[in-house]
Amino acid sequence: MEERGNISIHTENIFPIIKKFLYSDHEIFLRELVSNAVDATQKMKRLAAIGEYKGELGELKVKVAVDKDARTITISDNGIGMTAEEIKKYINQIAFSGATEFVERFKDSGDKDQIIGQFGLGFYSAFMVAERVEIITKSFREGTESAHWSCDGSTEFAIIPAHKEDQGTNVILNIAADSDEFLETERIRTILNKYCKFLPVPVEFEGEVINNPNPIWTKQPSELTDEDYKNFYKELYPMSEAPLFWIHLNVDYPFNLTGILYFPKIKNDFEIQRNKIQLYSRQVFITDEVKDVVPEFLMLLHGIIDSPDIPLNVSRSFLQADSSVKKINTYITKKVADKLNEIFKKDRDAFEASWEDINVFVKYGMLSDDKFYEKAKDFVLLQSTEGKYYTIEEYKALVQANQTNKSEQLVMLYTTDADKQHAFVEAAQSRSYDVLKLDSMIDSHFIGMLEQKLEKVTLKRVDSETVDKLIERDETKESVLNDTEKEELKGVYEKAINNQHMMVEVAPLAPDDAPVVITLPEFMRRMKDMSKTGGGGMMFMGDMPDTYNVTINANHPLNQRVLHAEGETKTAVARQAFDLALLSQNMLSGAALTTFVKRSFELMTKE
Repeated sequence: MEERGNISIHTENIFPIIKKFLYSDHEIFLRELVSNAVDATQKMKRLAAIGEYKGELGELKVKVAVDKDARTITISDNGIGMTAEEIKKYINQIAFSGATEFVERFKDSGDKDQIIGQFGLGFYSAFMVAERVEIITKSFREGTESAHWSCDGSTEFAIIPAHKEDQGTNVILNIAADSDEFLETERIRTILNKYCKFLPVPVEFEGEVINNPNPIWTKQPSELTDEDYKNFYKELYPMSEAPLFWIHLNVDYPFNLTGILYFPKIKNDFEIQRNKIQLYSRQVFITDEVKDVVPEFLMLLHGIIDSPDIPLNVSRSFLQADSSVKKINTYITKKVADKLNEIFKKDRDAFEASWEDINVFVKYGMLSDDKFYEKAKDFVLLQSTEGKYYTIEEYKALVQANQTNKSEQLVMLYTTDADKQHAFVEAAQSRSYDVLKLDSMIDSHFIGMLEQKLEKVTLKRVDSETVDKLIERDETKESVLNDTEKEELKGVYEKAINNQHMMVEVAPLAPDDAPVVITLPEFMRRMKDMSKTGGGGMMFMGDMPDTYNVTINANHPLNQRVLHAEGETKTAVARQAFDLALLSQNMLSGAALTTFVKRSFELMTKE
């Protein structure tokens, strides 16, 4: 006997809203229907395990089939099934007073109990692609009859008795004319690979199981080898290099969270590496947009996070921020910091070997998260130009005696380009100073953070001052020139340089220091570096011309020659010395370089 009725939507048709509002991507229908079939199958397993079902379970699996000629997609399971009454209860009664209220109630919902799957909404995603949907189902309960439900997307449905021998459910989608793409087997295979790759029940398509029901994040770390973790990484990212190391997440209180996070070889290329963490809920793929669950700096990691406690909006497409998300975020940060600290303590050589790959990530974390900073300050490494690694405290102890200035500040010297700044590095090392290599894209921010966090510590780039001014002492250097000669020498160089952005001064440096030293003051260089990376609030600095200090070494023999030269030779030699200083810093090019070469030959051939 056929029964007819109306689906309980009190005032408006909800299907257009499901199609237009809830789901931005129509392919989601397959995720929802396969997930429902998996849930029914798992319930069958649980009922058998507790003795509620005494019969033979058989091989529990979900099958997906496409019949292009019949224009159908069928999702079958041998789970708990439904009676006609249960269909009416779970499928027909979408009990809302109206579509408008429904939209307002759920569009920003953070209530984890109101995700899709409640009230049959997951099932109704089928109407995004189907003009008619049928359910043929039989309950696991003895003595119940099978039932056949059908609906054409209106509020009307029909239920008739069916002939189905085994328990379980077949959902048959009669595909609409505007959804032909979903009748292509490769399109369906792609969707299944995206959303169903790790579902906990075998999913069969075209005669083969397309998923891995027992991915390694569902197992205990004690059951797994390093090869298991590496092979799983290769399964997730077949084109990537092997990871450096990984963290296995496994917590069930105060929230449920499992997963594996891998540390890739990120070097400085961290923009390209984003969105490589996939979020699952009970092994169903949800999204790779995990910025609310995972702290910003940990977006550089790769891997899987699986948690049923992460609240989603009604379509499962977007995360909802709430206290659970914040707790998970904090937990992941702590686990990552603890793992890095463990590796550092257990095998420092291995940690140092991976530092080139992970230093951007660690520094980014320290900059963006104070709690991470507190843990990372004990294992963040500083590398000297000689290739040695030190913790912050180790480095402070190393340079304390020789690099403390007259204000009792510890001065850490660094280079951002050891080759380009070689002359300055060498000058510093000639005073037995140590020089750090801080040349990654994030180091301009990292330097500022160190000065903010560390008491009585300042950092200076080696080319920001002459070597004697980098670490100022209570010492007075004697000049071989008197004040009149200094003023004359300054005037000669100002005339030869003829550039308002080059500020000339004459100072008594060591005779073996360079005759002319060009430096960019530390504060100005920092502002420019920060503006390039979008920080410091000084965006305009990137367009301002550089203003350099030009220090003329009063004690260098060449400058004695400049003073005693006559006529045009005086200006030519001064300009030549200045151009040599530019050349040493790769600051001489184009017409200025051509002029310098010509002048060199002229000076060399002059008698």
